[in-house]
Formats: sequence, C-alpha cells, structure tokens
Amino acid sequence: MYQGSCLCGAVTVEVCGPISAIIHCHCSLCRKSSGTAYATNGFVALSDFVICSGQDALSFFETAPGKKKHFCRICASPVYSSNAQVPDKIRLRLGILDSDISERPLSHNFVSSRACWDDLDADLPRYDGYEPGRVLPK
Repeated sequence: MYQGSCLCGAVTVEVCGPISAIIHCHCSLCRKSSGTAYATNGFVALSDFVICSGQDALSFFETAPGKKKHFCRICASPVYSSNAQVPDKIRLRLGILDSDISERPLSHNFVSSRACWDDLDADLPRYDGYEPGRVLPK
C-alpha cells in the first residue's frame, strides 16, 4: 500500500494496488499544471484508490470534455486526473506519494513539447508522443 498527501496535508490518499504505465510527461498541459519540466504520472485502478481525508478540499479543472485534473483547492497540489473514457482508472501524480514505490517509469513522453532548458538526462527511451504500443487501460 502506498500513502500520499498534498502539500498542505488536507488531502491524504492511499493506493492499495499497483501503479502501471508510469511515464514522465512533457506535454504542455502537464508542464503548466505542475509548474515543472514534466509530470510523472501512473495509472491506478479506481478501486485501489482511496481518498482518506480532504474530499471537500479537492477541486478540478476540466481540460477537455470528460478530462479533469483534480487538485487541492487549498495548496493547489495536483493529485490525479480522470478521464470519462476510462472510468475505472485514474492517472495519479506520483509527486504526491509519501511512500517509496517499487514500480519505475517506462519513458519520457511528448519530448517535442519539453521545456527548452530540460536536457532529458535520464537514461530512458524518448518519444515525440506516447510510447510505441500504448493502449489505454480497460
């Protein structure tokens, strides 16, 4: 089990299952919503994700119909994103985790959108879009 919290501690979460398809996303939406060079995200089954406290502190911004970025309305920490096309999964922002995880990132994605000062010094494959063979989880 993994535990996490937002910056102010109002929102606490638990992940009771594996985190899959972890990637460093360099798309402009992830850069802007995180305020960093990239966001590290991984899929979690909705049934394995528990908001332990702070449900009332969560808000969201809908970036496109059915696609929401959920964040703490107190400290603005990004927590997860949801997609109506994949209702049984969430995309967790791994930066909120307080626990060490055993899973590791697969790749850097959307590198053509990366910040000009980001030199991608990690030894991972690089793609201009999603990694080859990517399929949305069912």
